Amino acid sequence: MRDAQKLIDFIKKWIGQIISASGAGGAVVGMSGGIDSAVAAALLKEALGADKVLAVQMPCHSLSLDAEHARLVSDALGIKMIEADLSTPYDAYMKMIDAVMSPSKLAGANIKPRLRMITVYAIAQTLGYLVCGTGNKDELTVGYFTKYGDGGSDFMPLADLTKGEVRAMARLLNIPSVVIDKPPSAGLWEGQTDEQEMGLTYAVLDAYVSGEPVSDRDRAEIERRIRISEHKRMMPPKCVIGDIL
Repeated sequence: MRDAQKLIDFIKKWIGQIISASGAGGAVVGMSGGIDSAVAAALLKEALGADKVLAVQMPCHSLSLDAEHARLVSDALGIKMIEADLSTPYDAYMKMIDAVMSPSKLAGANIKPRLRMITVYAIAQTLGYLVCGTGNKDELTVGYFTKYGDGGSDFMPLADLTKGEVRAMARLLNIPSVVIDKPPSAGLWEGQTDEQEMGLTYAVLDAYVSGEPVSDRDRAEIERRIRISEHKRMMPPKCVIGDIL
């Protein structure tokens, strides 16, 4: 595992360069109450100053504990957080889509992060800010994110960090321990956890993306997930006609 303080220093400088090059006035980050969004928010504050960071908490039939943890983080960091409750828009959308074609459980759940993406972009564009993504290297590698949902952002400061590195950085960034230690969850439905849904632990994913040995079974599952999620990590293929016509 790389040195956490050196990672923080490097990413702080990188964020500053991204914002400066874009001409944006600051950054918006969706605050879930989990460790990744907490660390992303902390890095933004360190790089830009608290007055140029806006956290957005977006409950959507979510656990009240998630909102409590998001508030704990924003208070600990001293950054502004606003709430946009998406429960009513989600219900209205589900009523509409049910009349067309009732979505599967996962398709219905993925509407939530897509509504959140729409919301943070509306806020960011209004303020002249960029949207900060919160995906880490483990999740991006195996495609554990929603395409055009939490995968939609302008820059991704955690994209080359293992989950273990994110945790190590969190301890240096004043993130409350209850947020660091709780089981990671995308909050898609009650009782959902990342590791249960993936069928892989973050320890195994950390090892794989770091080039360390993992079991044959875990390697096969990780590489299967990499293959089937390749489209998530690429721009849509373009049909180029060229000179044939």
